[in-house]
Amino acid sequence: MRPVNLPVIFRILGNILGVETMAFLLCVPVALYYQETFIPFIISALITATISIVMRIFSKGARMNNITHREGYLFVSAGWLIFSLAGSLPFLISGTLSSFADAFFESASGFTTTGASVIKDVEILPRSVLFWRSLTHWIGGLGIIVLVIIILPSFKITNYSIFSMESSLKEKFHPKTKSIGLRLLYIYLGLTIAETILLCLGEMDLFESICHTFGTVATGGFSTRNSSMAAFSNYSQYVVAVFMFLSGISFVVYYYILKFNFRKVKNNEELWFYLGVCIIATIIAVSVLFAKAGKPMHLAFREGMFQVISIITTTGYSTADYLTWPAAGTTLIFLLFFTGACTGSTTGNIKMARHLIVLKNVKEIFKKIIHPNAIIQIKLNEKVLDCNTNTSIINFVIIYLFVFLISSVIISINGLDLLTSASAVASALGNIGPAFGSLGPLFNFSAVPVFDKILFSLLMIFGRLELMTIIVLFSPAYWKK
Repeated sequence: MRPVNLPVIFRILGNILGVETMAFLLCVPVALYYQETFIPFIISALITATISIVMRIFSKGARMNNITHREGYLFVSAGWLIFSLAGSLPFLISGTLSSFADAFFESASGFTTTGASVIKDVEILPRSVLFWRSLTHWIGGLGIIVLVIIILPSFKITNYSIFSMESSLKEKFHPKTKSIGLRLLYIYLGLTIAETILLCLGEMDLFESICHTFGTVATGGFSTRNSSMAAFSNYSQYVVAVFMFLSGISFVVYYYILKFNFRKVKNNEELWFYLGVCIIATIIAVSVLFAKAGKPMHLAFREGMFQVISIITTTGYSTADYLTWPAAGTTLIFLLFFTGACTGSTTGNIKMARHLIVLKNVKEIFKKIIHPNAIIQIKLNEKVLDCNTNTSIINFVIIYLFVFLISSVIISINGLDLLTSASAVASALGNIGPAFGSLGPLFNFSAVPVFDKILFSLLMIFGRLELMTIIVLFSPAYWKK
């Protein structure tokens, strides 16, 4: 086995920083329009552009047509890390945040579409900084499409297995990766434009419509208001709720809809499982708020439905403080911290397909008890899962829960109570945003110790890359020649 091709890694990371340089420059017109200083974004762009050029010089002559999975794992992991590190520059240079830990946390939270924040009062921030926060969501949500479907094919990388890193269950399309990637990008843009227009029809101005659309379509959760979506009308809340749900659907489904391949859509078990979980969880939440909390039905429905969809899709917007709900309601929300929406969407967490496979395995175990000699086959979307795929899915869920437990213990040792620690870890690892206790939807992470902020930031990236992509880098076999 040949060693990792580092010049290739530097070449790709240099191009990734080039993309971030352009993202910084997008904030300059916003700053000029609102008569704010654009210097932080120019300096940030100069820094990333310089590093990008140096990396490209170092990697001159790198053979981009000879990339293996080993390079793939490394540059995808390093790409998310370097994006988050560079993304902290505008926060530091503008003086919005004074410490590296805070700036790195805010940037990682944005790019991983987590939506947790260390900023106590977002409403006093310059609009250009607010736009950058929201733009990190949109870029991060696009993440795997931009990095792997659009950029990598330009390096003549056509192996679909790299695209499937974000999920072990995505369907393989066909060799026309670049054209498919562009269609997925158009879908992403279509959702973005549609929601922006609908929000503009309400009380939001264009700026707030764009920022909240970025946070919705990317299932991120950064808002321009301290009270999140509670600051806006019922109409805006319903629009955001609908688009949160739509953004939780796999882009594979949208692709098949555009291809008029409705049979594939109909047979997509994960889609219907996702819809079923959303409906059942909403019914439970609404029933609890109506029967136990005594809220009017229309309020119970809007509040319960919004919070349920927000948590399942790992968006993190809020219209109410779920910590004030009856015990049954808060328990439901905590359980939803481990769900996630569909694979191939911008959401994080374990995701519905894996939960579905686990349930199918449990069902087959009971069948095996009754019929010991039966041949068991696990199917998804009318296709039999091979043993290795099935095992890897079970292993992922076990490792995910193991990382959750270990991280919760570490955070609790450092001072937070167990419930707050566990919910915060689940939130960071699942890219959700708000947690419980002192880190609930009406609070932020500003008072969290520096060590915890760094750990949460790494957990966000860890969760966004779905664990295995980073875990493999710590294997001695990976670095052996």
